[in-house]
Amino acid sequence: MPTLSEIVAFCDTRTRQAEVKDFPGAHNGLQIENNGEVTKIGAAVDAGQIPFEQALAAGVDFLICHHGLYWTAPIPLTGSAYKKVKTALDGNLAVYGAHLPLDCHPEIGNNALLAKALGLSKIGGFANYEGNDIATIAAGPEGGRHELASKLKALFPDTYHAIEYGSEQPQRIAILTGSGQSAVEQLRANHIDTLITGELRQHHFNMAQELGLNLYPCGHYATEVFGVQALAQEIADKFGLEWIFIKSPCFL
Repeated sequence: MPTLSEIVAFCDTRTRQAEVKDFPGAHNGLQIENNGEVTKIGAAVDAGQIPFEQALAAGVDFLICHHGLYWTAPIPLTGSAYKKVKTALDGNLAVYGAHLPLDCHPEIGNNALLAKALGLSKIGGFANYEGNDIATIAAGPEGGRHELASKLKALFPDTYHAIEYGSEQPQRIAILTGSGQSAVEQLRANHIDTLITGELRQHHFNMAQELGLNLYPCGHYATEVFGVQALAQEIADKFGLEWIFIKSPCFL
């Protein structure tokens, strides 16, 4: 049976933890230890109370979360924060966070896997943060905007939205899963008129009209289910373990 330290070392290396700097306050890597043994892997988008309870009910003792526990300066372990951490500790649940490392990874990252799911080929990157491109640029499909929209509707039936004021034949499509707010103003400078992302703000509707952009916000949660599942599958394959995806969908 693999040890916790072996699993963590694999995850740290595979997600390039030492190379990818995250936003201030975000902490990647092991966030809660267990007794040192791992028998079943779980993958979840969010490190929340409900995913913790679902993971424990499924027999998981190592949970990979895209949105981990820590985003700000230390907070008191009181109220809901105490309850969540106590749930993990009482249940012997180790929690591992991988945010930007699982967004921009060229093989098991959310952007790369979303491009693959849509049948799009990567041709570059942009939205550089601390030396790493956190967004992907893909070549447009032969069927143009209609084909792209059809595939997005099929992939995200509950969260698909379209703001279409750009080209009907986009050549360069940006993919930034989760929040794409920081990318919109950079699109035209990178000769891009189409963005696939998770969520935007109301004023981006006006920007799409004024700048001639196609914007597809398809849900923050929905666009970030790919990376944690890919990492969990790789761990399972390497160490001979079972894994499960812990679903707690958010339709925003």
